[in-house]
Amino acid sequence: MTLNDRASYEIRIVRDPRILAGKPVVKGTRVPVEIVLAKLAENPNVDELFADYPRLTIEDVKACLEYARTLVEHSGRRRRIGGLAGA
Repeated sequence: MTLNDRASYEIRIVRDPRILAGKPVVKGTRVPVEIVLAKLAENPNVDELFADYPRLTIEDVKACLEYARTLVEHSGRRRRIGGLAGA
């Protein structure tokens, strides 16, 4: 992940307790990251995603994917560290 990628998702993905109980959403849309990921998992056709959510852009979708990748990456690190601590 480059600095530009990280800045991109951090600018586009926000968590605010006043918006959808603090779930991560695409900034300015109230579209939760989990909905974007679920729609893409169901059907990876971004044209259909954009038809359902016309305010989304390809950069928003990339930010959602990068956000998810970062969470998975950090989750794996915590498990490895926890496993080493118990050894």
